[in-house]
Amino acid sequence: MRSDMAKKGIERAPHRALLRAVGCTDSELERPFVGIINSFNEIIPGHIHLLSVAQAVKDGVREAGGTPFEINTIGVCDGIAMNHPGMRFSLPSRELIADSAEVVAQAHAFDALVFVPNCDKIIPGMLMAAVRLNIPSIFVSGGPMLAGRLGQKVVDLNSVFLAVGQVTKGEMSEAELAELERVACPGCGSCAGMFTANTMNCLTEALGLALPGSGTIPAVSQARIHLARETGRAVMGLLEKDIRPRDIVTRDSVYNAFVVDTALGGSTNSILHVMAIANEAGVEFPLAELNEISARTPHLCKLSPAGEYRIEHLHHAGGIPALMHELSDLLNLKVKTASGKSLGEQIAQARVTDQEVIRPASNPYSARGGLTVLFGNLAPEGAVVKSAAVAPEMLAHRGPARVFNSEAEATTAIMSRTIKPGEVVVIRYEGPKGGPGMPEMLTPTSLLSGMGMDKEVALVTDGRFSGATRGAAIGHVSPEAAAGGPIAALQDGDIIDINIPECRLNIEQSQSEIEARLARLPAFQPKIDTGYLKRYSEKVTSASKGAIFAT
Repeated sequence: MRSDMAKKGIERAPHRALLRAVGCTDSELERPFVGIINSFNEIIPGHIHLLSVAQAVKDGVREAGGTPFEINTIGVCDGIAMNHPGMRFSLPSRELIADSAEVVAQAHAFDALVFVPNCDKIIPGMLMAAVRLNIPSIFVSGGPMLAGRLGQKVVDLNSVFLAVGQVTKGEMSEAELAELERVACPGCGSCAGMFTANTMNCLTEALGLALPGSGTIPAVSQARIHLARETGRAVMGLLEKDIRPRDIVTRDSVYNAFVVDTALGGSTNSILHVMAIANEAGVEFPLAELNEISARTPHLCKLSPAGEYRIEHLHHAGGIPALMHELSDLLNLKVKTASGKSLGEQIAQARVTDQEVIRPASNPYSARGGLTVLFGNLAPEGAVVKSAAVAPEMLAHRGPARVFNSEAEATTAIMSRTIKPGEVVVIRYEGPKGGPGMPEMLTPTSLLSGMGMDKEVALVTDGRFSGATRGAAIGHVSPEAAAGGPIAALQDGDIIDINIPECRLNIEQSQSEIEARLARLPAFQPKIDTGYLKRYSEKVTSASKGAIFAT
């Protein structure tokens, strides 16, 4: 066993003394050591209940003959961090989470790992760690939050963000907003729509690193605890068979994850994260290939923010196994999964039980999947859009640019109601280097949606969006402004041509004019010159590569 190097032999007597100090008995010292990497904390609703999930995992590990040790890592709640300087730390936290899991697993020579995440950057950070370490590993999330209720209306966190725009426009009172605020998030779990957290939890299933149900069983369900115990037992099976993350996360399983992602109309952030996970696994996956996948994958689910269904509805309709069964003609069914079965075996008995929530492939919302990568002279390395959440009239849009050098500037202009119908709001210098940290921008997009302007105004940025964003919101424009990308050359009034069906994003200027403008720009001056964000901005690469660290 790998852990023997920390506990076997007379020279390891001091090590055993320390292990006995934390309660290990003779028999426990003889068993495999299993690290339970938990992201419990008391500031994130998706994590507040993870002690009970981790306890069930530990029970399962012990039942199957292992000795579990629980370790915690950090987490950021994107909703609480939104629209203030804290959001600059959200994406960078992904690298810290991956590094911290690597450090603790290597330092203590664990034989196997169970990861217990639940929210936006925590899930991909742990996935990156799992494939980097390549120790037998499995995931179980804390599960989604139930939707809230306001009278007969189903609501979630995004409902509150949209309501801010309605109050700004005078269509809702502050008292009504306060009432909504109190009911939108009724308890623990990751926010109830197909936002980034739930997208990534569902994709962990699709990648094969979590048991069926991990992405969709509600956080408050007893089935979540049962699944956690089963996951603890399952990791011991992976250890016995020496099945490792890189046996599961292959090019074929990454392809499967993107098929599921586009069928779900998942968060645009998932592209950033899956690319980073693929990089850690040594898998080459060109960003342009996502359009080929989307072109042949039907869009089968419209969950909030694109529609009115929430994750609980997806679960009761059969969850990710049922969706994958519906997509089985498009998937690589021979890939391994953490259950020990092939994907084909795992989903063979799954069936859709509600064809309103998961449409049949013969009757999709659209023939094309819900995520699109755009290319053109404004985004030579690509930009992404959640096309499933774009109004039909905005799929192709041509309009003059209104250029802002920060999210705060754009938010002020939107709230002062100076943005005109037909314009394209451009927010730049908010990418991985420029932000720094590529902050999410749910506030400007939700304001535009709440004010009823998401069918009239597009938004283009080198930053990124919350999974709760809807409308013609195009993010991850690469190269970013801070790296001298063409978005830095934009001026007010420049005509931007957006064509989502044709995967195109262009500025109507000659290449020579774009280059001349870029040549006249002063050198980019970082906004932050101390601490972690300074180091992050120096190491991080383009969003088109997953905003990974340069090696």
